[in-house]
Amino acid sequence: MSKRDDLIEKYAAQLEDLGVEVDHDLLTKVTIGCGPSIYNADASTVSSSDPKELETVKKNYLIKKLGMSDGPHLDEAIDRVMEKMGKSNRNKYRANVYYLLCKDCGKESVYN
Repeated sequence: MSKRDDLIEKYAAQLEDLGVEVDHDLLTKVTIGCGPSIYNADASTVSSSDPKELETVKKNYLIKKLGMSDGPHLDEAIDRVMEKMGKSNRNKYRANVYYLLCKDCGKESVYN
């Protein structure tokens, strides 16, 4: 197995621990879309306590990648995902945050 496949398995396990039914095909596509950031310890996670980081998730993922329009609904989606992942969870993997945002916003078609 490749390193990416190992990471996808780790991400899926974390989502399953959260009670999420994982669409492995979508998770794989979201993970590939994250590019090389998944291999960097700092870039592979999202800090929910850093407003600047959450703004980057909103602008670069929700608006640019998923094609959504800006508004309070995006912040609410991010809040829901961060709550689901657990505020005290220090390992909020970027791929999982993006996966959950994609599902929460109903934008799975972006990856088809």
